[in-house]
Amino acid sequence: MALGHQKLQEIAAQIAKGQSTEKPTVRTFLSWFNAQRRGGWIVQTIRRALSEAGLQTKPDFEYAYIDQGISFEKVTSKPLTKSATQTLEPLQVLASGSVMSDPTQRIGKLPSANRVPESIKPDSTLTQAVTLMLSRDFSQLPVMTSERDVKGMISWNSIGTRLSLGQDSKHVRDFMEPHFEIGSDTSLFDAIDSIVQHEYVLIRDSEKRISGIVTTSDLSLQFRQLAEPFLLLGEIENHIRRLIDGKYTVEQLRVVRDPGEPERDISSVSDLAFGEYIRLLQNPEHWAVLKLGIDRGLFVAQLDKVREIRNDVMHFDPDGIAESDLQTLQEFVQFLQGLRNMGVF
Repeated sequence: MALGHQKLQEIAAQIAKGQSTEKPTVRTFLSWFNAQRRGGWIVQTIRRALSEAGLQTKPDFEYAYIDQGISFEKVTSKPLTKSATQTLEPLQVLASGSVMSDPTQRIGKLPSANRVPESIKPDSTLTQAVTLMLSRDFSQLPVMTSERDVKGMISWNSIGTRLSLGQDSKHVRDFMEPHFEIGSDTSLFDAIDSIVQHEYVLIRDSEKRISGIVTTSDLSLQFRQLAEPFLLLGEIENHIRRLIDGKYTVEQLRVVRDPGEPERDISSVSDLAFGEYIRLLQNPEHWAVLKLGIDRGLFVAQLDKVREIRNDVMHFDPDGIAESDLQTLQEFVQFLQGLRNMGVF
């Protein structure tokens, strides 16, 4: 039995005996299944294992922040009948009969949404607020009396505006402005407009605590990290198309068409899917046409690895891809660029 399945069976037995169980982070939980991120295949594998053990995680491991702790509890609901599952769209029903919750990406999965922000109290002095903001390079600072009670926000804009209007108070409460917050379960894409409009949003978690603050800078960094793999994959595909364009007949291209799509029209290289590039270049006769002078087996194996990474990347996830996978894409791009610069194709 694989480690993950074994651990879940042990946890189920402990819960049945009324014993406490370990509470791993999502990252540790994934490692039980030899995974680093929550791609579609691994999520489905874990959900099946949880279903077999009669367990569920709280919060849901798929949507929690990757370094957040999770707990396990017995599933108390009855299995859904076939007729019942037909009414659950847009929910997805797994082959095991368990139901997978909607695939919306939540703002709560971002790292910054899970770092409790620095705050200041309403009765603190303006000097204290300014010192804290300067020393930490903050543009704004929540004004709070507890982890759940937010009184407002103080920012360089609110300070400057009130000073220019003659405000002579020395307390933070007189320089506050209304704050903006959203729940950690808010759709990442729904949150973008609010973040851009206000330059930040405070994040309130399921326990009603302020768990983080997401700024436009955080958003820019997040989307840069998510965009890089897409850009690298696009460049790889453009290089491969250029490499094979004009080298083969339409009939040779149609031979490598996915057997599952016999009616799809292929009239040029641009009509090929990524897996079809591999199928084309696996053929020794087709490979010989390119006259590359490099090993076919190694090249195709690397291209197949890129295909696997591509499948993961296309399942958009704020976790991003593994650092090793990003490095694979970067190195393959450099390799293709080198061949191109040498005039090989």
